Parts: sequence; structure tokens; C-alpha cells
Amino acid sequence: MKKKTQTSPPNDPPPAATDQAEQAASSGQAESAHDEASPGGAVETSTDLIAVLESQLAALEAQLAQQNDKYLRLAAEYDNFRKRATRDRQKAELDGMGLLIRGILDALDDLGRFAHVEPGSTDARPLQEGVELVEKKLLKSLAGHGLEVVNPSGQPFDPAVHEAVMTAPATREDEDHLVSQVFQVGYVFNGQLVRPARVVVKQWRGPEESAGDDGSRDDADGDRSRSGAGPEA
Repeated sequence: MKKKTQTSPPNDPPPAATDQAEQAASSGQAESAHDEASPGGAVETSTDLIAVLESQLAALEAQLAQQNDKYLRLAAEYDNFRKRATRDRQKAELDGMGLLIRGILDALDDLGRFAHVEPGSTDARPLQEGVELVEKKLLKSLAGHGLEVVNPSGQPFDPAVHEAVMTAPATREDEDHLVSQVFQVGYVFNGQLVRPARVVVKQWRGPEESAGDDGSRDDADGDRSRSGAGPEA
């Protein structure tokens, strides 16, 4: 009798061999990944970053140069404007002074004629009237340029444009703080005080004090009259 031969299936690799193959594949992938992260790849990344930064720096430098140029232009324009404004202001001042001087030349000529008259052949009255006319002409010319005369005789005292140099007693209560006398007139030019008027201001001290002042003056007069009557006797 023939013995039956059994056919066995192909030999499967043992589990240990399979594990070794998987470990080899994993090591190959790790090596390939390590190769990708090698220093050569890092150099390329750094080069790209440097190029980006240099491009940004160049753009910023261009903006800075543009802003600096704009600033220099504005500074030059402002300097020119300032110089032009100074010249215009000086020219306006000179024009104003020239107009003022032209307005007083006639009065100055008249004053010169009065200053060179012969004293022996000229009466005082016509000379005085002529000087008054010159004064009126001069004030009229200056008034056309904005000059106002402050002559507050009989008006209420105003400390904004008046300067009280002394006081005088008032005879009535309604005369209190009224200007009784003007020592020196003042001037206002275009609303700006040039010189205050120097004045004497009345001051009300009450009826009793006023009566006392009058009595004292009467007593003094009586004393003087009595003292004068003694020698005559």
C-alpha cells in the first residue's frame, strides 16, 4: 500500500520576523523624516525669512525717506511764509506811519511859520489864534487815524481812562466823583489807551463836614479881619 503524503501550506513567517520588518520600515520613515529636517532644509527656511525681512526693511526705509522729504518741504514752506508775513507786517507799519506823517505835514508847516515870525511886529492875539488853528488841524488829522482826546471835565471819574492826582471837596452830594479839573488831557488810539487824563476829582464828605469847612473858613476870615482891625484902631 502506498502511503499518503500530506501537503502542508506555505510556511508563514514567524511572528518575530514580522516585528523586525515593521521596525525596519519605521526606522526607514524616521530616517527619511530626519533627512527632510536636515540642516539643509533649515538653511533654506532661514534664507526665505531673511529675504522677507529685507524686503520689509526696504519698504520702511522708502516710507521714511518719503516722510522726511515731506517734512523738509513743509519746513521750507513755513519758513518762507514766516519771512513773507514779517515783510508784509513791516511794510504795513511803514505805510501806516507814512500816511500819518503826510497828514500832519500841513500843520507842521503852519507851526513852522508861526515859530519864525518877528516878535516885535506881531501881536500876541493873532499868534495865539493861529496856534489854536494849528492845534485843531493837527488833532483833526490825527482823529482821522483813530486818535481820541480824553478831556473829562465835569464828567464822572473813570479809572480806566482817568488818573486822579488829587481830590477836591464837593459842595453837593450829586457832585461826588465828578472831575472838577483836568491837569493833562489823555489820548486813546483805536480803542487802546495811550495816556490817561490826569484830573482832580470831587469828593463828597457829607453836609456836616462841608459846613464845618465853611465855618472854619469863615472863622479864619473873621480872625484875619479882627487882627487887621486892631492896628487900624
